[in-house]
Amino acid sequence: MPPERELAQQLDVSRPSLRQAISLLESRALVVIRKGGTFIAPILDDTFAAYLLKLMRDDPESTNDYLEFRSGIDGMAAFLAASRSSDIDRQMIAEAFQAMERAHLRAVPDEEAEADTRFHQSLYDAGHNVVMLQIMCGLSGVLRHDVHSNRTKLYTRKGLREILLEQHRAIHDAIMTQDGPAARDAAQSHVSFTRAALTEIDRTDARLEMALRRFAEAE
Repeated sequence: MPPERELAQQLDVSRPSLRQAISLLESRALVVIRKGGTFIAPILDDTFAAYLLKLMRDDPESTNDYLEFRSGIDGMAAFLAASRSSDIDRQMIAEAFQAMERAHLRAVPDEEAEADTRFHQSLYDAGHNVVMLQIMCGLSGVLRHDVHSNRTKLYTRKGLREILLEQHRAIHDAIMTQDGPAARDAAQSHVSFTRAALTEIDRTDARLEMALRRFAEAE
């Protein structure tokens, strides 16, 4: 969660009132206070996220299902972020996108993937939907794995990095202008493009593998 002063400004409440509210949330196990700040306690435990990660590693087809899920969630998150975000929320989204731009210029895959993950997480925060935020916080490890894994594949194709950056720019720009429908459409288009690109890469790799096997058998 944002620092106390920023959160009090965002919610337009006094800091004593905010402390009282956070204490109540902590007593209900909805937030965790530890070194470094106050954190939202995930509803989903580590067991569920670990199961999904194992499923996605063992069954590549499940990644497509996860992206199908993400298309709906990210579209809603972008729409809500454009409609409900505060100045502080939009600043966080802008900073996350700027980090993506810097990583893109340096062409450091892991750094770019981390910035990508942070960008999407900032959308969930800015949507101010506690159920969606809790679910996606619980799946944060799955999101990070998926982004890193997908970008590893997508980086093998020339020009896709530039397309991905521009897709994130479209989401960012729509939220900055508070255009909910445009933000939703941009987010859904981004995930749909990612699904289609990954499917095509897998098909191409499979055809290449089959061709190489036939060539080896003919020798």
